[in-house]
Amino acid sequence: MKKIVYFAGLGLICWGCNSGVKTPEESAKLIHEKVLTVDSHTDTPWALLQGGFDLDDRHDYDKDHSRVDFPRMKEGGLDAIFMAAFVGQRRRDELGNKKAKEIVINTIDSIQAHMAARTSTASIALSPDDAYRLEKEGKCIVFIGIENGYAIGNDIRNIEEFYIMGVRYITLCHTRNNDICDSSTDSTEYSGLSAFGVEVVKEMNRVGLMIDISHVSDSSFYDVLAITNAPVIASHSCARAICDNPRNLNDDMLIRLAQNGGVIQMCILSDYVKKPEPYPARDSAFQEIRDKYRNFEDLTKDEEKKAWKEWDDVDSLFPGKLATISDMVDHIDHMVKVAGVDHVGIGTDFDGGGGLADCEDVSQLGKITLELVKRGYTEKDIRKIWGGNIMRVMRQVQHMNL
Repeated sequence: MKKIVYFAGLGLICWGCNSGVKTPEESAKLIHEKVLTVDSHTDTPWALLQGGFDLDDRHDYDKDHSRVDFPRMKEGGLDAIFMAAFVGQRRRDELGNKKAKEIVINTIDSIQAHMAARTSTASIALSPDDAYRLEKEGKCIVFIGIENGYAIGNDIRNIEEFYIMGVRYITLCHTRNNDICDSSTDSTEYSGLSAFGVEVVKEMNRVGLMIDISHVSDSSFYDVLAITNAPVIASHSCARAICDNPRNLNDDMLIRLAQNGGVIQMCILSDYVKKPEPYPARDSAFQEIRDKYRNFEDLTKDEEKKAWKEWDDVDSLFPGKLATISDMVDHIDHMVKVAGVDHVGIGTDFDGGGGLADCEDVSQLGKITLELVKRGYTEKDIRKIWGGNIMRVMRQVQHMNL
């Protein structure tokens, strides 16, 4: 079944477009319809955990700040998303590890339960073959990832357990160090991977789980690549040469990632795309919320709802100046130049901070394809960037355990 894709301001894609179209808009529509499109990182499960959020309903970003649902995926021509079961870094002790695992399992259960009730419109995928089959059936495709290896705790057996539950990648850490490795935004603890982290990398290889190095420190990145026998991914990262942020990959890291056979998935969280302009009032308001809610640590469910509501209110009251699709594709141009087109993809981080001035939700993702076409990318290139590369990596990683 072919996709019917709306491009904002460009009209409705036709069912049988003329193969001889010449304008960039017509070419972009045709290509976007034909290729498997995959977003490798969204935090949409958070909305499911709050209750009352239905992915089959079309939501409005201006009303509820949500960026992903199945109707808007259809409008934006997005075939597949990775939904991240996220857990923030907290206490690294037996109780903290137990709670982290419970949060992740509850999130995975929530995704699976939500999808089980919507089999006519969407389905969970466990492999690239599943994704290509479901694309032909016209269904929205959902993969599951885990953001923050904190959920593993210090029990290596959890890795295989998560794989059996349907998880297909684990981001080794988040904004703070854990028992696996140093984070890119924390102090040095291990100077890379811990001894346990070395075992985690080996076990993920054995099981067939993709290793996600987004958020890890530079030293952790190099340690992972020195140990892994399989390609790795950066599920939502950018180029440090374009935006100097520790969350982004420098040119040597891009080269090493390409040598590994892996892929960097371009993130559209504005602060990683373009250095933000100073905005003291906004920064101060956000800091007040962090202080009020104990830096989001050990919140009750009710406190968490209130905290994020206040966060969204501040974001609306003091809107930051966001980067654009053009800024984003500047990163893709650089990544392709340094690492090659076989090693670049897209991971928006929608519902986790991702969003651009001219791409606020999944309904507008066709604009990225249009910009790629305008810059001379071919259909073959765009097929790789929009999904082919990460599907290749997943296939290689899963074959490791055969």
